[in-house]
Amino acid sequence: MPGLMAGVGGDAVSRPVSREEFARAMAALGGFEPAPVIAVGVSGGGDSVGLVLLLRHWVAERGGSLLALTVDHGLRSESAGEAAVVGQAMARLGIPHHILRWEGEKPSTGLQAAARAARHRLLGEACGEAGILHLALAHHRDDQAETVLLRLARGSGIDGLAGMTPVRTDGRVRMIRPLLGFAHDRLLATCRAEGVGWIEDPSNRNPRFARARLRAARELLGDEGLDGARLGEVARRAGRARAALEQATAALLAEAATIHPEGWITLAPAPLLAAPAEIGLRALARALSVVGGPAHPPRDEALERLFGALTDGQGGTLGGCVIRMRRGAVMIAREPAAVAERLTAPPGASVLWDGRFDLRVSAQWKQPVTVAALGAAGWREWAGRQAPKRLPDLPLPVRESLPSLWSGSDLLGIPMIGSLYGSGADGQDRMDRAIFRPLSSLGRPAFTVVSDRDGII
Repeated sequence: MPGLMAGVGGDAVSRPVSREEFARAMAALGGFEPAPVIAVGVSGGGDSVGLVLLLRHWVAERGGSLLALTVDHGLRSESAGEAAVVGQAMARLGIPHHILRWEGEKPSTGLQAAARAARHRLLGEACGEAGILHLALAHHRDDQAETVLLRLARGSGIDGLAGMTPVRTDGRVRMIRPLLGFAHDRLLATCRAEGVGWIEDPSNRNPRFARARLRAARELLGDEGLDGARLGEVARRAGRARAALEQATAALLAEAATIHPEGWITLAPAPLLAAPAEIGLRALARALSVVGGPAHPPRDEALERLFGALTDGQGGTLGGCVIRMRRGAVMIAREPAAVAERLTAPPGASVLWDGRFDLRVSAQWKQPVTVAALGAAGWREWAGRQAPKRLPDLPLPVRESLPSLWSGSDLLGIPMIGSLYGSGADGQDRMDRAIFRPLSSLGRPAFTVVSDRDGII
C-alpha cells in the first residue's frame, strides 16, 4: 500500500501558493464568520493535501478550526488503507479527520458520476451533522480547464462553458472552491515546501475515463493555445454571461411565479411569454426542476417544444411534471405516474419523500407506516369521508401526488390535509404536516463569478 509520501520528490517547477495569495482567494469568496469553521474534502492527492495545508494556516490566523473529511468509495482494494493513511497524516498535522464510506452496490455504468454524487452527499451529510456551513473542495485551474473541454465536446452552451462555480449552496452546506485560480503544479509545490507528501490515484491516469484522456493530451492542447489559463478565461467570460442570464431569470420568476405549499407552481403567462425566449425557457426549466426534481433536467429541444405549446395555450408532460393552463395561469404539478417512491417509516421518524417533502411521522402511531403517493383511489376514499366544503381546491395531479400514509391497503391520512383517525389520546394530531422543501430552489442565487488579474478564482 502506498504511503502518503508517495508524491514527494520530482522537480519543483512551480512556486508554492503563498499564504497571502490564498487569503486573497478566500476573501474573494466572502461570507465567513469571525472565527471560521471549515470542513475540507481530502482524498490524499496533492491537490487536496495542498488545500488542507493552506486552510490550516488560514483558519489558525483567524482563530477558527478545520475538519478533514475523506470519502472511501470502496472501488479499489487499497482505498480503505489509503484513507487510513490520510487520517494518520492529518493527525500529524493536528487536524481532526473523519472517514466516510460509500456503502452498497456500485453501478456498472456511469461509475464516476455516481461516485461524485455519493461523495458530495456524504460530505454534505457530515457537515450537517457537525454543524459546519463551509465545505472546501480542491478543484483547481486545470480541473476547470478539463471541465470546459468536456462540456465543449458535449455541445454545452453558456451554462456548461462557465465550468465550476467558486461558491455554491448545496442544501445546508456552502460549497467553496478557493483553488480555481491556481494550477495543479503550484499545489504540488505547496506540499513539497512544507515537506508533506500525497498519494497518486491510479484512476487519474486510467484511459477509461475522459478526464484521464484529456490529461494525457494536455501538452498537445497547450501547444495549440488551449492551456489552463486560456480555458479559465473562457470559463470566466461564460460565467459572467450565465450570471446575467440567471439574474434576469430570477427577476422574471419573482414577477410570474407562485409556489403552492402542496408542491406545485403557477406561472403568470403574460410576463413569461413576453420575456426574451432564453429567459422564459430558463424560468420554465427552473420551475420544472423545483416540482419534478433536478436529477434529470429536460433537454433543450423538449423544453423549446413545451414553451411553444404554451404560447398556443396547450401543455404537456416533461421532467416528471404535468404542465397545462388552469384558470388563466400555467400550472406545473408533479406527474402522478412519475411518483413511485414508497417509504416505510417508524413512529416519530423524519423522512424526505419524493425529494420534495420533509415529513415527520407522529409518535402516536403504534407501528411503522408506509409513505406513498395518494393516488386517485386514495383521494376518492378521503374525499368521501369529508364534508364538501372541507375539500381543498387542488388540481387533480396535485391531489394524486400528495404524500399520504398507509397501513397495508388502509389509508391513514394525508399529512398536508389531515388524518382520517382524528387525534391521539393526548389530543394531538397523529401526523405533523408535511413541508414542501424541494432539493432545487426556485430562487437560488445566480452563478457566482469571482475574478482577479489572473482570471477566474
